[in-house]
Amino acid sequence: MHQKYSVAGMSCSACSARVEKSVKKVEGVSFVNVNLLSNTMTVDYDHTITNYDQIISSVVQAGYGASVFDQGVQSAPKGPFNQLQDEVRQMKNRVLISFAFLVPLMYISMGHMLQLRLPDFLLGMSNAITLALVQFLLTLPIVYVNRNYYEAGFKTLFRGAPNMDSLIAIGSSAALIYGLFAVFQIGYGLGHDIPGMVETYTMDMYFESAAMILTLITLGKYLETRSKGKTSEAISRLIDLAPKTATVWRNGAEIEIPVEEVTVGEILIVRPGQSIPVDGMVIEGNASIDQSALTGESIPVEKTAGDQVKAATINQSGFLKFQAQQVGNDT
Repeated sequence: MHQKYSVAGMSCSACSARVEKSVKKVEGVSFVNVNLLSNTMTVDYDHTITNYDQIISSVVQAGYGASVFDQGVQSAPKGPFNQLQDEVRQMKNRVLISFAFLVPLMYISMGHMLQLRLPDFLLGMSNAITLALVQFLLTLPIVYVNRNYYEAGFKTLFRGAPNMDSLIAIGSSAALIYGLFAVFQIGYGLGHDIPGMVETYTMDMYFESAAMILTLITLGKYLETRSKGKTSEAISRLIDLAPKTATVWRNGAEIEIPVEEVTVGEILIVRPGQSIPVDGMVIEGNASIDQSALTGESIPVEKTAGDQVKAATINQSGFLKFQAQQVGNDT
């Protein structure tokens, strides 16, 4: 049985490899292909041995979410596209919030290197603990809006399958923990009148490092997600070129049916000006096919018996009768 699934929570190739490896371990599964770009997975399995519940369970055990993909030709591409658009908006908000707090944090922590003047209440050894706490408080909002790195990263780490989120979580956590250690050392130095300790740890706080890691990674993921959104939008528009109905030859007569009802092996008829609804092979007729939407080729391609035709291409002239070979989401 061939089935498609939506997979949630993947952020890198290590994630997709982990999901694929986990599903392959399910008894009865013969083929698995995970697409990171579209967050989908296709699985071939023996339905007498396993079922979709066991496959979904294996994905969940790997630390991700899964559900059976909507097979509707028209609705399926729009769902992931809308989901990506929502994700882009969320990522943009995270980037803006992160930079809003990172800029003052970098000014306070690194400004002295550029000979920039800090506010008086942050200057001097007596204000060292204030300086440390201000940096810590500016870091907290950045950590909070990007907390998904810690949720996903540590989850996969504890499951024995660390990914890129795990590296981000470990690196930024190390900087945060050391920064908190430095704050306590500064307090200890002030309380016990040890100026050398105060001066040392005032210069050794790494809150800005944790904030910078989270902010730049989020910026990169935002740009990546936006690119994926544009790609999905282009694919969605391409699929929209496919006709909503198809003319099939059944029982010696032409019948117009919804394209979702076309099955593999059926004979279809396409006249001049009509779009080809599914992939197939020409068995009768000849025509000039505009394939520019798929290949960018501006010159129509002549198709005769034995040639392949693709969904969403347009019959500019001529008559074609062809046999469907790939339908629905397989086109």
